[in-house]
Amino acid sequence: MESQLSLEFLRVVENAAIAAARTMGYGDRHKADLVAVEAMRKTMDGVMMDATIVIGEGERDEAPMLYIGEKVGAAAHKKHPSAPKVDIAVDPLEGTNLCATGAPNAIAVLAASEEGGLLHAPDVYMEKIIVGPSCKGAVELDAPVADNLKSIAKRLDRDVEDLVVVVLERERHEKLIDDIRKAGARIKLIGDGDLSAGISAAVVGTGVHAVMGTGGAPEGVLAAAALRCLNGQILARLVLSKPEHEERAARMGIKDGKRIYDTEDLAPGKNIIFACTGVTEGSLLRGVRFFGEGIRTHSMILTFDDRQVRFVDSVHLEKRPDVKVRFA
Repeated sequence: MESQLSLEFLRVVENAAIAAARTMGYGDRHKADLVAVEAMRKTMDGVMMDATIVIGEGERDEAPMLYIGEKVGAAAHKKHPSAPKVDIAVDPLEGTNLCATGAPNAIAVLAASEEGGLLHAPDVYMEKIIVGPSCKGAVELDAPVADNLKSIAKRLDRDVEDLVVVVLERERHEKLIDDIRKAGARIKLIGDGDLSAGISAAVVGTGVHAVMGTGGAPEGVLAAAALRCLNGQILARLVLSKPEHEERAARMGIKDGKRIYDTEDLAPGKNIIFACTGVTEGSLLRGVRFFGEGIRTHSMILTFDDRQVRFVDSVHLEKRPDVKVRFA
């Protein structure tokens, strides 16, 4: 599955990113998300696969496209015996506000696995802590913040004061932010995009050592798919604060609302593909760049079974006879 579909999924996220990037700075987050969704769905329907959206834009009555349970792919409605059956998690535009304002780190994202390889998570909040390969097994979701930071620092052979922790800038994180500061670590507050930050925590050289706090559960599953490929770790628990949240989780097969999920619980698949393309400039990926003779995109493709991490710099040329390719 990985060799058959990885480049197809690269095309899916590239097209979604290009569509979203054309709306950058317009201040219209709804339009940015809509065009990314439309581009992603159209491209996926051209891929020879029988796929089901397990993490999408919402439930069927709330989302016109890419809803949870939707069938996509060229073989989804007209069966083809050789087409692989795939579960797909998508965030066509992770960081809609970032794109709408031209802020950094908006990305288009897709994760895929064999059937049953991704947790069917409801669209609720999720407590998370994310670390890179060196710190796997060193943290606990319910441990005091200071203890987790000391464990991370020990694994990285540095002082707590040298750590950078990414936290979403939300009122609910006031105590977490205070605890991190009291422990002595530095904080990078972000307005949106905790998925991008989670991936960065598992890549050496990005300057991010951990992500802490509460964000979206769908983003947690997508992050877990990437972290399986990057050998990082996410520990997470759903926040089911309302009866309707518990009902939604039960409908999706979740029996224990207080369970702490590890990376393999969120993304247990044996064949995992994770693809993302930068929409706006970021710490991990460059944004979409438009020029007179084409478009340039910067993407990352991860595959779990064959352990490949690919950074792909693509130039999409205009269909003109006089077009030229420029270096760098």
